Amino acid sequence: MDWQDEGAILSVRPHGESSAIVEAFTAGHGRHAGVVRGGASRRIAPMLMPGAQVALAWRARLDQHIGTFTVEPIASRAVILSDRLALMGLNAVCALLHVMLPEREPHGALYAASIALMDRLGQGADWPTDYLRWEAKLLEDLGYGLDLGRCAVTGSRDDLMFVSPRTGRAVSKAGAGEWADRLLPLPAVMLGQGPGQPAEVVAGLRTTGHFLERLMGDLGHRPLPEARRRLVEALARAAG
Repeated sequence: MDWQDEGAILSVRPHGESSAIVEAFTAGHGRHAGVVRGGASRRIAPMLMPGAQVALAWRARLDQHIGTFTVEPIASRAVILSDRLALMGLNAVCALLHVMLPEREPHGALYAASIALMDRLGQGADWPTDYLRWEAKLLEDLGYGLDLGRCAVTGSRDDLMFVSPRTGRAVSKAGAGEWADRLLPLPAVMLGQGPGQPAEVVAGLRTTGHFLERLMGDLGHRPLPEARRRLVEALARAAG
């Protein structure tokens, strides 16, 4: 059993005296783990940082075994280490993929979106908007996509301002009526309208966070990762 692929490192943990168990989100094999011999060494450990993009070769006697990885670097993304907020974004992406993706199940479109986001982190001030849209893409890829095309109550495509916390469908201002305070916000940035102001991004993350928490519950997991909470709190402080 063996294959070659590329992927982004999600997590690394020690294994024995000198090896490491590495989990990566790969282009063709989904979230996949393997042992890297010598992964704790000074030569190899620096290329195994979360978010690093690597070429992987996996081999095992049987498909159900954890197997071993050999790793070659493609992109380190070390520049993110000098940007505290961007590093929080990278940690949130890796943590969400780690806890939410089924093991060894390919998600090609989500992989492409994740690599594009990692490349954008720290590159200008607009990446939080990209992060918000990535969370919406994560929900969609895992079967929890939001239906934001028209109002669930009136059928109108105009003045969409809310999301139903139960169905994930958009609701217009007129359709919300007296129930508006029980609905989730739908900022224009989630409809693809503009780059999004910081407060809009934070409002959108409240909405995606609601459905991510529901998905976590359905998967039988603990609450959302602390890395995601820290990022949202930091973005909220920056938005004032």
